[in-house]
Amino acid sequence: MEDKIGRLIILITCCSILKGAVSQVYSVGDENGWSSEVDYGSWSEKYNFTVGDVLEFTYNKGQHDVFEVTESTYRTCDASSGVLAKYESGDDKVELTESKKYWFICNVNGHCLGGMRFGVDVKAGNTSGTNLDPTPSANSGNAFDTWSLGLCIFAFQFLLRLFC
Repeated sequence: MEDKIGRLIILITCCSILKGAVSQVYSVGDENGWSSEVDYGSWSEKYNFTVGDVLEFTYNKGQHDVFEVTESTYRTCDASSGVLAKYESGDDKVELTESKKYWFICNVNGHCLGGMRFGVDVKAGNTSGTNLDPTPSANSGNAFDTWSLGLCIFAFQFLLRLFC
């Protein structure tokens, strides 16, 4: 009996670790993408971002770009300095690798001052086993989310057979 309880504790611990390892993919601007028609301040406040999450910027190449910048550059919209990374493909994926505040702008003339900028406060990953974060929009998920869920189900079945 004690052996089964020990196995069950190990199984629950492993599942908690796997759940904390699943990241989210967020489509910036939801269905509108990265465009001048979105209030990105409001958009970014809808979600709780954690390390490992991915921001997906979708836009027409040549009409917009994405610069990851310092807070000072974000506030002034002057990208002559303070640029940490540049993305210009039209389908850019930015992994949030650290627990910190990230700042993004569009550097096309007038776009940043027109509202194409936002910041996200990224927290350490959730390993508590409970997730109180708002659910991402329907467009936020992709094949990565499905793959992650499949991996968790496979791991759970494997551990269940191994320990029970």
